[in-house]
Amino acid sequence: MAKDLVYLVTGGCGFIGEWIVKLLLKEDYVKEVKIFDLNESEAIKNLDTASTVVTFVKGDITDFNQILPAVKGVDVVLHTAALVDFLDLFPFKKLEAINVGGTENVINACLAMDVPYLVYTSSIAAVGPNSNNDPMVRVTEDTLYHGEPLLSYGKTKARAEKLTRLANGQQTRNGNKLITCVIRPSNIYGEKTQNLLDNYRSAKSSYNRINYIEPEHTEQSLTYVGNIAWMHVLAARHVQFRPDVLGGQVYYAYDDTPFKHRVKLLHELYTEIDPSIQIGKHIPYWKMWIMVFMYSLIKVIVRPFWSLKPFLTLPILKLLSITYCHDSDKAFRDFGYKPLFTWVESKQRTCKWLKQESKRN
Repeated sequence: MAKDLVYLVTGGCGFIGEWIVKLLLKEDYVKEVKIFDLNESEAIKNLDTASTVVTFVKGDITDFNQILPAVKGVDVVLHTAALVDFLDLFPFKKLEAINVGGTENVINACLAMDVPYLVYTSSIAAVGPNSNNDPMVRVTEDTLYHGEPLLSYGKTKARAEKLTRLANGQQTRNGNKLITCVIRPSNIYGEKTQNLLDNYRSAKSSYNRINYIEPEHTEQSLTYVGNIAWMHVLAARHVQFRPDVLGGQVYYAYDDTPFKHRVKLLHELYTEIDPSIQIGKHIPYWKMWIMVFMYSLIKVIVRPFWSLKPFLTLPILKLLSITYCHDSDKAFRDFGYKPLFTWVESKQRTCKWLKQESKRN
């Protein structure tokens, strides 16, 4: 494998991107890590390394003329930049411009600047659950799962994923081939997971009870953010000497976090911080449906005067009511992926962060 490589991480100041950058800085074959993002985070500003250059490039992924010079001289692009929106807070056109148009810009920039390798961060939402509310029970990358993605976010990620896979093998400006692959995370937890912190604070304000919506029979796959980032780093390394295997492929991100009903997993995490927290009551689907519907109605009425942020949407309510998990070892078979952090380590690191943040106002 070549040495002194230059990597570009789009969205490198984001949740997954920041982790990828930190892991790349530990690899001795990486000479420079370029970060393309709208704003530089404090964590990235404070990165200090004696052996690897860190370069921040401020730019907008929707502007081809800004991403084009950023990929010049780059060997591998990890494209994590996206607008993540599960609550339909933004117009679909904005989601489309960033998630689909931005990805198209990155692909075209790679072709124009003769970048040989591109790894794209997709989402399980690109596959499902779908508009038919079909459950995803232990699915793999080979599972046929038909139907339109349920969420607007998922629809844009599906289109961007398709663009990336179709770009595999396309000829670059200098006559070389662009090799692409896709990493497809599901539910992510770890440090800086805001909804994990919000749920903890909600439990504390509800007499130390975790109330929940999901039916008892449901399960959801969760993966620690550090392991998702590690899978990206490994894929970006191995796509260089196994392009015939990884090229055009998609990989679910996974680790050894146990499959559980979501509330049981939350309970296991939260009791590490406060043993008095207990699992509370189940809120029936019909009751939540009425609450969400009424809230949505009020939101429409007050829209001219006040912008209300939804606490839940009907598509998300549907999503929470079905099993939503995958089972795979494809990444291990194709490029030797194993989790960098065990379940115990992932839990400890997450709980340490939760404990620190829960003490802040």
